[in-house]
Amino acid sequence: MALELDIDRIRQFLGEGVRDKVYPGAVWAVGDRSGSMALGTPGVLDPDQPDEPMRHDTVFDVEGLTEVLAVWSSIGSLVEVGKLHLDEQLGAFWSEARGHPLGRVSTRHLLTHTAGIPLRTDLSNLYGTDPQDIRDGVLHDAVRRPPGEAVEYTDRAALVLGYLAEELSGRSLDDLAATEVWQPLGMTHTRYGPLPDASAARCAPTEVDDIKGSRLRGIAHASSARLLGGVCGVSGVFSVLPDLAAFLRHLLQPARDAGRPGFGTAWITESLRTQTGALVPAGGLFWHPAQGTAPGVDDIWEHYGSGAAGAWLSPQQGRWAVLLTNARYYTRDYGSLVHVRNTFRSLAFA
Repeated sequence: MALELDIDRIRQFLGEGVRDKVYPGAVWAVGDRSGSMALGTPGVLDPDQPDEPMRHDTVFDVEGLTEVLAVWSSIGSLVEVGKLHLDEQLGAFWSEARGHPLGRVSTRHLLTHTAGIPLRTDLSNLYGTDPQDIRDGVLHDAVRRPPGEAVEYTDRAALVLGYLAEELSGRSLDDLAATEVWQPLGMTHTRYGPLPDASAARCAPTEVDDIKGSRLRGIAHASSARLLGGVCGVSGVFSVLPDLAAFLRHLLQPARDAGRPGFGTAWITESLRTQTGALVPAGGLFWHPAQGTAPGVDDIWEHYGSGAAGAWLSPQQGRWAVLLTNARYYTRDYGSLVHVRNTFRSLAFA
C-alpha cells in the first residue's frame, strides 16, 4: 500500500459507529491516483439478519451524491461541448424559464448555490404529486433574493439543473448520465432506481416504507426522487464502492482522450476552484472546500448527502476518500453523522 494511512484507527473509529448504532454498517475507502486503495466494511446490512455482512460491492442509496454523480457531471459534459454557457441567464435560451424569476438566474448561480431560489424542498406539499405540476412549480416559483447576493444551499439547484440537462440534451437524466459519464468510466453498477430484484437484493436497506411496512431496499428513500418516479437531480442514484472509486480517480487524473464522452480536465479544474468571491461559505461548482482540515492541507473538496454518503478529494495530496452508510435504517436525524464524516475525513487526509 503506497498510501500513508492509519488504517487501524479508521477501522476502529468506524467500528465504533456500528457499536453505537449510528449505522448498521459502512463501506469506506481511501485511494490515490495510481489505484492504490485501503478499504473496510464494518457492520452488517440489516441488524435483524446479522449473518449478512457489509461487502465492498454492497449497493447503496447514495442520496445527495446524486448531485455530482449525475447532475454536475452531466452539466459538465454539456459545457465542454459548447451546449451550455455558465454565465448566460436561463431565460435567454430556456423557454420554460423565460418570463419567470428563474430566467434571471445563470447556471453558475445554481452550481454555486447563489441563485436565490427557495430553500423549501417538500415538493408534494407545495405543488402536488403530478410530475408536470412539480416541474412547473419548481421552474416558475418566486425567488428569495436576487441572484449572486448570498450562498444558501438548496437541493432545488440540482433539481433545476437536472431539468436543464434534459432540456438541452433531449434525453432523460438517467440516460444522459449513464451514457456520458458512468459507462465511459466503467461504472457498471451505478444507476437510478428503482433497482431490479437482483441488484436490490445486494442493497443496504434503509427506512421502513409506511405503505408496505417493510424496509426500503433498491427504492430511493428521498421523497423527491420517489415522487418523480425515481429519477431527479436531487437524489435517486444507487452505486457501489468500486464505481465511486473510479469516478473519484477520474477527478484526480482525467482521461487524456479528448474525444471521450463526458467531462474532462477543464470542467474539473473550474469546479474545484472557489467561485463565490467574498461570500461565505465558499464554494466551487457543486464541490465545497472542507473546513477544519489538517495543517498544510487546504484543498480538500467534499460533497455529501444529508448524512449517509460522502466523497472527498485533494488534488494537492492526490488522494480521494468515500464513506457509505445506511444510517437511515435507524433515524432520519443525521446529526451524529456530522462527527463521523468530519473525523473520517481528518483520518483519511492526515
